[in-house]
Amino acid sequence: MNKIIIFLLFAFIFTSCSNEEPIKDDFAFERFKLGEKISLENVHGGNKTIVRTEKGFVIEGEEDKFILFDFFGTFCQPCKEEAAFLTDLWKENSKHLVLIGLDHFEEVSDDEVKKFAHDYGAYYFLSNSPKNQRIISQILEDINYANMEQLPFKVLLYKGEYQTVSDYYRPENKNGLKFYLGSVPISVINNDINTILNAGVK
Repeated sequence: MNKIIIFLLFAFIFTSCSNEEPIKDDFAFERFKLGEKISLENVHGGNKTIVRTEKGFVIEGEEDKFILFDFFGTFCQPCKEEAAFLTDLWKENSKHLVLIGLDHFEEVSDDEVKKFAHDYGAYYFLSNSPKNQRIISQILEDINYANMEQLPFKVLLYKGEYQTVSDYYRPENKNGLKFYLGSVPISVINNDINTILNAGVK
C-alpha cells in the first residue's frame, strides 16, 4: 500500500509544473457581476465573449456548449506534452465543446504563445490577456480551491455550471472533483464529457 502511495506521489510531481514565483493572493481581485461580459482574443485570431452566470460562465452565442478552461504556461513541460492531444479533444467535440487556454504564471508576448502553439500543436483558443488572471481567480474562488500552484489545471463547465469530473489520481474518490490537476489523459476528459451529455445535465 505504501509503495502505491509513493508511486502516485511521484507520478503527480512529474506530471505537473510548480510555480516557482512568489505566491500571489488569488482572491484579491474584482469579482464578476452577474451578466458581466469579458472579451478575450485568440492569439490565432478571433475572439470570444465570456458571460458571468449565477454559478460560473458561458460563451456568448454558445451558451449550450461545454467550456473547458485550461490554465497553462509556455514553460510547462506537461502543458507542452498534452497540447496536441487537447487539440484532438477539441476537434472531436467541437459541436459541443469550447476549449480555452488561459496563459498563467508568466508574462510573455503573443508571439511566444504562438510559438508554443506551433511547436506543440496547440491549435485551440489561446488567450494571452492580462484579463486571464481575473478569470482564473474567479474560477478558483467559485470552486473553493484555496491555492493553485500547479499547471496544467482545468475546469469543465456545462450550461454555466462547473461540472464534477473524475479524480484521476484517486480513482477511489467516487465523489469526483471540480477540477483536473496536472496531466490527465484526454480519454478521461472525453469520458466525463460523454457521461455528462448522456446524463442530460442541465
